[in-house]
Amino acid sequence: MRRALYAKFAAAVLTASIAAAGLPAIAGEADLLLINGKIVTVDDQFRIAQAVAIKGVRIVAVGRTADVRREAAAGAKVIDLMGRTVIPGLIDNHAHWIRAAEHDELRFDGVTTRKQAVKLLTERLRGAKAGVWIATLGGWSEEQFTDDPRGFPRDELDRLAPDNPVVIQSVYNHSYLNTAALKAAQIDENAPDPQNGRIEKDASGKLTGVVRGAGGVAFVAAKIPLPEHDEWLANTRKLVSELNSMGVTAWLDAGGRGMGAKHYEPFKYLAERGELNIRAFWTTIQQPTTPEQVDKVLTVIARQKPFQGNDYFDNIGWGESGYSRLTTQLLRVGGNTNPEDLFQFHRIVQALAEKGLYYNTHVEMTPVIDAFLDQYEDVSKNVPFKGFRWSFSHLDQVDEAQLERMKKLGMSALIHSRPLIQGALMHKVHGDRAWDMPPFRRVQDSGIRWGLGSDATAVTTSNPFYTLAFAVTGKMIGGRKVNRQSITREEALIAHTRSNAAILFQDSNLGSIQNGKYADLLVLDRDYLTVPADQIKDIKPVMTMVGGRVVYEKK
Repeated sequence: MRRALYAKFAAAVLTASIAAAGLPAIAGEADLLLINGKIVTVDDQFRIAQAVAIKGVRIVAVGRTADVRREAAAGAKVIDLMGRTVIPGLIDNHAHWIRAAEHDELRFDGVTTRKQAVKLLTERLRGAKAGVWIATLGGWSEEQFTDDPRGFPRDELDRLAPDNPVVIQSVYNHSYLNTAALKAAQIDENAPDPQNGRIEKDASGKLTGVVRGAGGVAFVAAKIPLPEHDEWLANTRKLVSELNSMGVTAWLDAGGRGMGAKHYEPFKYLAERGELNIRAFWTTIQQPTTPEQVDKVLTVIARQKPFQGNDYFDNIGWGESGYSRLTTQLLRVGGNTNPEDLFQFHRIVQALAEKGLYYNTHVEMTPVIDAFLDQYEDVSKNVPFKGFRWSFSHLDQVDEAQLERMKKLGMSALIHSRPLIQGALMHKVHGDRAWDMPPFRRVQDSGIRWGLGSDATAVTTSNPFYTLAFAVTGKMIGGRKVNRQSITREEALIAHTRSNAAILFQDSNLGSIQNGKYADLLVLDRDYLTVPADQIKDIKPVMTMVGGRVVYEKK
């Protein structure tokens, strides 16, 4: 039945025309109409309309079908939505997809059984040439498997992949390697442990194939060869296509491990040729660990010139790590508030404020949030930055007093769905406090400007409908409830669209279906506003549009 509906919808898209629609002889300017639908505008009034008219890349009319028809130019294309729901394109305020394009990863996003994960690995291996690396760099955890919540032992991977190096990374916690990967990475029994990591051995001193710790994960990931230009470009196109199919039309990229100019080049290349089917905004990332490195970072800040790109690819400021020694982690209690380290952080904050640059920084735990706010408030006494739209990412333990301090500084809160795969682990580490991490309801009720995102790809799934579902239901992948700070589906949608547009400095262009804004929108296979909450995660676009151009259609 559903396939038949898709076929009928596709046929309507291909065959509709002005003549068939019976439009009046006096035509308007629109070259594309979407009519007879449920248009969830997500404007300030959260209006529901029936139709949208588009001219070129922008929306020119939203309203009743009969009224919007009058906006069509002669020869305009008409899409009969046949009652389907349309929402603005989904915007993620914090992800690492630019880095993700360095490899054509095997992903376990949303996979709820280990049996299915093994099947996906087997299928990928079936088409792989001998010696080619197969990598899954996070985005899942053992706890999401409902049938058999465990990882991938070396002997099992060896049976499945005797001729291909295989690395399967769980979140940022540990990586499973087969024998071929250990050899290719030159890891043997005599290899020293990487910094902040451990190469695991059994009682007899034999490698188990597991490398643990965040440092160990980064050490292993760095061993996977990077592709040449053409392959990297193909990976980028494939990644963008996958994101479009999930409903992502724009995001703020936070950089990450091992990144350099080569990571940004494929996106820039496509954007300059008008071939980038998504909007990638990004922040410069530097991760100093010593005062001497801070000295060098200050010279970079002094030369920083954001907003030199376009509305498809642009640097908008600075993030995510200020001073690496202060970085908090989701699965650790507390955090570093050493005065000397905070002094180095203060130097960076001061320089960014004096330059007038946007700054987003990663912070999770209560004591470090307070310490960071102390630095911001001190700097703001001499360099007011209320209009800079600075923000904190994650904020898993933010309280009411801290939110008020942020509001006074004109800051935004960027909240993420990492418990989708880490919720059970969070309860082991934080106990009952994990029920309120992150505190969606607390943040929503505070009145602060806030947005919803993922922090994909290593620490959660990329699918924005899983993010929306988690904010509404508090359930991780596999169905276990791990969060009691749920918000309404309307509040979640606003946070994933209109609010994030403001965080990206794109509030006049993106985030709602309104006259003058870019025609970035999704046609859905079911109604987001009325499906049972547990089905929100299963919603899929049947069409994704970016700048008035169809970039994805359900086949």
